[in-house]
Amino acid sequence: MAESEPRGIRRYSYPAGGWGALRATARTIREQMDAPDAAATLLRTNKPDGFDCPGCAWPDSRHGSSFQFCENGAKAVTWEATKKRVPASFFTGHTVASLLEWNDHALEDLGRLTEPMAYNADKDIYEAIGWDAAFARIGALLRTFDPDAVEFYTSGRTSNEAAFLYQIFAREFGTNNFPDCSNMCHEATSVGLPTSIGIGKGTVSLEDFDHCELIIAMGHNPGTNHPRMMGTLHEVARRGAPIIAINPLRELALERFADPQDPLEMATLGATDIASNYLQPRVGGDAAALQGIMKALIEMDDEAGPQAGVLDHAFIAAHTNGFEGLAVDLRAKRWIDIEAVSGLPQARLRDVARAYAASSATIVTYGMGLTQHSTGTHNVQQVANLLLLRGNFGKPGAGICPLRGHSNVQGDRTVGITEKPGAQMLARIEQRFGFVPPASHGHDAVAAMKAIVDGRSKALVCMGGNLAVALPDPEVCLPAMRRLELAVHVATKLNRTHLLVGRHAFLLPCLGRTELDEQSSGPQAVTVEDSMSMVHASRGRLPPASGLLKSEPAIVAGIASATLPESKVSWTELVADYDRIRDAIEAVIPSFEAYNARIREPGGFRLPLPPTERVWKTPSGRAEFLVFDGLVEDAAAGDPSVLTLTTVRSHDQYNTTIYGFDDRYRGVFGRRDVVFMNEDDMASRGIAHGDAIVVETAFGGAGERVLRDVIAVAYPIARGSVATYYPEGNCLVPLDHVDRASGTPSYKSVPVRIRRDSNVG
Repeated sequence: MAESEPRGIRRYSYPAGGWGALRATARTIREQMDAPDAAATLLRTNKPDGFDCPGCAWPDSRHGSSFQFCENGAKAVTWEATKKRVPASFFTGHTVASLLEWNDHALEDLGRLTEPMAYNADKDIYEAIGWDAAFARIGALLRTFDPDAVEFYTSGRTSNEAAFLYQIFAREFGTNNFPDCSNMCHEATSVGLPTSIGIGKGTVSLEDFDHCELIIAMGHNPGTNHPRMMGTLHEVARRGAPIIAINPLRELALERFADPQDPLEMATLGATDIASNYLQPRVGGDAAALQGIMKALIEMDDEAGPQAGVLDHAFIAAHTNGFEGLAVDLRAKRWIDIEAVSGLPQARLRDVARAYAASSATIVTYGMGLTQHSTGTHNVQQVANLLLLRGNFGKPGAGICPLRGHSNVQGDRTVGITEKPGAQMLARIEQRFGFVPPASHGHDAVAAMKAIVDGRSKALVCMGGNLAVALPDPEVCLPAMRRLELAVHVATKLNRTHLLVGRHAFLLPCLGRTELDEQSSGPQAVTVEDSMSMVHASRGRLPPASGLLKSEPAIVAGIASATLPESKVSWTELVADYDRIRDAIEAVIPSFEAYNARIREPGGFRLPLPPTERVWKTPSGRAEFLVFDGLVEDAAAGDPSVLTLTTVRSHDQYNTTIYGFDDRYRGVFGRRDVVFMNEDDMASRGIAHGDAIVVETAFGGAGERVLRDVIAVAYPIARGSVATYYPEGNCLVPLDHVDRASGTPSYKSVPVRIRRDSNVG
């Protein structure tokens, strides 16, 4: 390693959380809000009479602590509730072309949009427009398109009420084109788990973490991406239950964490060890690691006999299909191959198998480190296989726990945001609203962008999000967005996608979660679903950032009314009182019985999860063991010159929102132009810590993609693996590099070659 550290690279020697988190939270508050307003707002975050954090989907704690937010939650809240404003006059002095030169952080840091805007192509600026005029122009333009030439994108911040109205509008308009943010993160879960266990969601509750005897945490970094989970892991570790981390990078929060709500740890500068065992597979080695653990279990069971309790044979016989096929496949796989592909020695995988066999209640948590691969769907199914081997469904302290991102990404899907609608839902829509919705499958996110690139789709309506930046392949996607004939963006703040203007573009500013939503019947609440299927109300209290803002449901209703003058839906009546929207959801979506009554109970209610009752909604009525064909997840495995690149989020970002330029737990400050590398991989390529490097894809065909102007940073990451930040690394991910089963982009499985940049001295 070089004698001196590169600029902005230095070791962070403190535990995750602790005083560092509190200092960062205080700094964020100072930058965005007045302290008294911030304190009052944050104390209402994730409370029964408050609002749901617009950040992660981790459930609200059942404990009554004074604050229910984390550092990144505070950033999400204050970023939305900021005192900064972007009035119409700002755009008069800034052309779209000039704003495209700004970085993503600077664009969003401008503050809240305050009034509806329409793009003036002659002047290359956005100009103020009244709501009625905006709706009328958008409606008239939408009516000129074939419905299947329009894409309706949904961000996970959209409430159940807005998402439901949105899908009703698009289906009455005549399309099932519903690209949404879940297509880019946990679609592999939504597709893979129904085949395995009959439902595309996790099966655990927060209470299960009080009863589990073991947690296996795979492919996620909770300290950055869902920090409120750290309080739960902290409790589990403190009561002595082992936590096994399986992740290619060493992540500080999975090693040591100081809970800011623990007075003793804060006073003594102490911390709690989180992971009792930390395994670092190669990027793309998760499937092989899972199969190694299961192979070890099968071998233990073969040696000890069915009565030894290594496997739960009674559960397997009563509730599953396919066990023998899986067992035969695992017995045939060679340990030498499992070790080579996973990057883990047999002994370490056998240690995990023994710990798993000793636990009578195990939870497996996983994130996008498993789903955003070429075989993401199969990876998820291997997690289900592992849990099924010991009957870890339908009992306290056990189950599968996919870690969703945005606070309502799961709820949007539950209330109908899907490009593949079921016949029963469509029939209930027809019965409730009186129109016949289309039945053909529409576009997911990647298919939508391909249609835009090819010119088949002409218009895009976005409920939040930053679609062009979130998707891979910006060199293809960004120019395509500028060829759209119409783009409509419902948003709170400006981002890069809003600046990719074509012939017509509109910015429609909406209320945020923190703000009071007042309709003709009075103040309204919206509802969201967390990652553990709890549905609860969210009530903003802050005065809106501008008197010209409208709520998301009101904006959807306004566009729908203007687009469909003969609509069979009473849009105005529904928006006047959100209870009416929830009554309609209850009529269309099963499991929402007594919706309005139940969301008025503190904490809300949980949607049914049949696997928790050992009921399997699969065609066979049983849970299914599913064989993974081979071991290798990703392209170019086995070529020693090729490394596998994964994209990661920094500690100062949430999805595409960049709050700042620090990633303190990984020791990066004030910059994002880094590639994390294993020191042995660097040495074998003649690369020193801090060297300027060139990263080039190694798919083996024409059109390889290149990332320049980055430096190599030595980091404890598995040999053969490298990491860089998302979305900067998206330029290395082709649009069609996806999990074929789910369509999820393979952001975490990019074959690359890396060399020193000879053009930099």
